[in-house]
Amino acid sequence: MMMTKSLIFGSAVGFVAMGGAQAADLPVKAKAVEYVRICSLYGAAFYYIPGTDTCIKFGGYLRVDLALNSPDYVPGLNGQVGAQNRLSNYYNTRSRSDFTIDTRTATEYGVVRTYSDVLFTWTTGNYVGSAPGAYDASGVNVGSTTLGINYAFIQFAGFTMGRAVSAFDAPWQSYPAGLLDGLPGGSNHVTGANQFTYTAQFGNGVSGSLSAEDPTAQNTTNAWNTSYATALLYPTGAYGTNSFGGTRAPDLIGNVTVDQAWGLFKLSAAAHNNHVSYYGTTEPTGHPGDKWGFAVQAALSIKKIPTGPGDTLNVQAVYTDSASRYNFQTFVPTTYALYGGSNIPGAYQSLGLGSVADVTYSGTTAATGTALESVKTWGFRGGFTHNWNANWASAIYGAYASVRYGNNAKNAICSPAVATSIVVLNGLTGNCNPDLNIAVIGTNLIWTPVKNLAFTADINVTQLDQKYSGVIAAPAVLGVAKPAAFYTLKDQTGVSMLIRAQRNL
Repeated sequence: MMMTKSLIFGSAVGFVAMGGAQAADLPVKAKAVEYVRICSLYGAAFYYIPGTDTCIKFGGYLRVDLALNSPDYVPGLNGQVGAQNRLSNYYNTRSRSDFTIDTRTATEYGVVRTYSDVLFTWTTGNYVGSAPGAYDASGVNVGSTTLGINYAFIQFAGFTMGRAVSAFDAPWQSYPAGLLDGLPGGSNHVTGANQFTYTAQFGNGVSGSLSAEDPTAQNTTNAWNTSYATALLYPTGAYGTNSFGGTRAPDLIGNVTVDQAWGLFKLSAAAHNNHVSYYGTTEPTGHPGDKWGFAVQAALSIKKIPTGPGDTLNVQAVYTDSASRYNFQTFVPTTYALYGGSNIPGAYQSLGLGSVADVTYSGTTAATGTALESVKTWGFRGGFTHNWNANWASAIYGAYASVRYGNNAKNAICSPAVATSIVVLNGLTGNCNPDLNIAVIGTNLIWTPVKNLAFTADINVTQLDQKYSGVIAAPAVLGVAKPAAFYTLKDQTGVSMLIRAQRNL
């Protein structure tokens, strides 16, 4: 019996020893997997970055466009589209992928936010002249793939630093109800403006901002030195050489915004510095002094209207003095040469002519030079969107913008006593006045078969209302294959259309 107990005890000890040895050989237990957690602090689709207290959201869209009689769904008021001949594309196509990254971290100073918006775009090319008078396949630009950055900014303690929407803009940019990129009547920095901005929240939806923004890329039009006008420049809508110098000051912008359940009201103001180069081609010729301009804009959005849930009315109005880009925004052409037919005997065709500028001056030396003269503009735009049901919506939109030149500019452009005037160089017979208006009206229909997928057809009519009349003897403009001939100066109208498919992420 004693021997039996000893064997059993010994066996048990052996098994325990073996079990202990095997346990020692097992790997250390792995840490629990940290799954991605939903971050509900900043809205839908935010998630915590694993191992951090930072929330992130990815977004963007994929878009396919077919534009008819328009290179980029802007009014075709110049260049090959304006020529209305065999050099222009009847249609253009574009495919775009947009990718956004939004990160937010709660700190003792408030939320720290970073945001970036990157675009990858392919666009149809255009036919160009490979040699004077030769327009063939060897001059084809077959298209281009581009990388773009709309926004890249940091927000911290009320400050916005980097490339973001301008503090001057209405929330809908230049799209109160439609897709037309080139709608005048207010500012548009949908592709962003480099800035340093402070925004204060006063409560109850009321806020105010002060901003310093880089004007180089999007806030200038033209600074015409009319003394360098030529017979060839006038038929392209240029009143001399565009003589801006380097930047000396940022655009200074302020706004007050009321954003509540009924809608939104925003009042904006901007100060813009005009700094030109020299009267001549070298420093000793001298230069005019700088001139500060300004712009004022009011925007109103009404959401609760009796036509139906989700319907929206957006309107805005703007006035500028030596700061015309805040009316004729970055996608609106600033020189106009739109051709059409003519029933005047002896005239080859008709031509709508004009341009937009911030300032004008003249002179080739300091002794003969003038100071910068203001170009004043005003305009408005608006749109109404109606939702027929959950899948169908339509809208109507329009805009009107006006340009008024100063007396010195009108004299330089129109006086028979000025050697570089349109009357002398191009033999204008009729009324000479560089002032102009542009009017646009458009409509669209939107079908949303499923959430975040939309198909849109958008069409618009644009009219160039110029103040010239009579006949001009223009030289040949080989870039658009126009011969030297007599042209009737008259108003012109263009029609363009966009068909778009877009899937939002």
